[in-house]
Amino acid sequence: MSATAIGLLGFLGLFGLMGLGVPVGMAMLIAGLLGTAGLAGWTTAAYTLSGQTFATASYYELSVLPLFILMGNLAAASGLSRDLYEAAWRWIGHVRGGLASASVLGCAGFSALSGSSIASAVTMGKVAYPNMRRYGYGGRLATGTIAAGGTLGILIPPSTGFVLYAILTEQSIGRLFMAGVLPGLMLTGLFLLTIAVFVRLRPEEGPPGPSFTWRERITATGRATGIFVIIGLTIGGIYSGFFTPVEAAGVGAAFAFVAFLLRSRSLTLLLDVVRDTLRTTGMTFLILIGAGIFSPFVALSGLPGLVAGTFTGAGLGPHGTLFIILALYVVLGMVIEGLSLMVITLPIVFPVVVALGFDPIWFGVIMVIVLEMGLISPPVGVNCFVVSTIARDVKLQTVFAGVLPFWGAMLIATLLLVAFPQIALLIPDSMFAR
Repeated sequence: MSATAIGLLGFLGLFGLMGLGVPVGMAMLIAGLLGTAGLAGWTTAAYTLSGQTFATASYYELSVLPLFILMGNLAAASGLSRDLYEAAWRWIGHVRGGLASASVLGCAGFSALSGSSIASAVTMGKVAYPNMRRYGYGGRLATGTIAAGGTLGILIPPSTGFVLYAILTEQSIGRLFMAGVLPGLMLTGLFLLTIAVFVRLRPEEGPPGPSFTWRERITATGRATGIFVIIGLTIGGIYSGFFTPVEAAGVGAAFAFVAFLLRSRSLTLLLDVVRDTLRTTGMTFLILIGAGIFSPFVALSGLPGLVAGTFTGAGLGPHGTLFIILALYVVLGMVIEGLSLMVITLPIVFPVVVALGFDPIWFGVIMVIVLEMGLISPPVGVNCFVVSTIARDVKLQTVFAGVLPFWGAMLIATLLLVAFPQIALLIPDSMFAR
């Protein structure tokens, strides 16, 4: 059997295992181990298994993951996310659609602490959804705003998606974090514009909320100081060059722990935070170990070269090929969870992108936004299902209808980044020498 045929069988086996409910990390490990054994023998397969497992577990840069995950969990447990939403609500909640806009701003701010789209959607959903419904917001706008706002979690740094991409493609985590800043702000602005247009067309979906005095607004902003301090220390520290990403993660986690101690001294809640951090970290490391075994197998099979040759021979040009790749990601993102899709496909897609002459940092930002689109695309839009468990009075079909305008905003953001790559590259290029 040819190497290419074994490679294709490896992918079929991978998707078969995932279809049976095997976690994606373990499925990649099994498929990669058996495929490598078929191509190069069991000695090479065993060496790859032991070597990649140790290399991943001992890789210093990966310590950024548990630290940022811990920081986000502590911030959620201490109520910092609620404070941020309350501050935004008091400033803009009185305008039509203001509560929805406050939810997007809250998601954007919390994303700078959590790095997880699902965590952002769950946390802000529990805070913002009851408020919006209490003031007469329609289920379509209320749920769509939270589901879409949560997707900012893997774009605005720190981002789990960027960390995984950096490790799998051997790129700089710091450059990727900084590359996500302007696109994250741009997408947040597009979401706010989407809400403004939505309530203009359907004013009954987002009625004005209560007005607050200047004293109440300033007081609420003061209570949210903690989250601004942590964001300033982490993102500002990386931008200024004062901290490496790992150091920034450690400082952010330490300050989040201080905030937790000042607001809640519940040992039970702290244990829940630690358990959730360990669970998420373990799952992420298993995915990385699986990817570290699956990627060499894909390279041995020759599939990346075959795919690159096919695209080159098609005569589509760099941007034509890019749009086909992105379209495939959008379609596959409807049925495969985003981060899983990233680690499965990067061994094939990344060599093609580099061969076409595209900047790998820029492509990382593009990929993350397209994966975000999958998070709110039917039939497996994970964020939509998460929000539907919070908004039990709203049908799932309504949630999917609510995210469609925001999906369009994400498509516009993607096209803008393709047309103007410097949106993503301006900050990292000004900070880091190539």
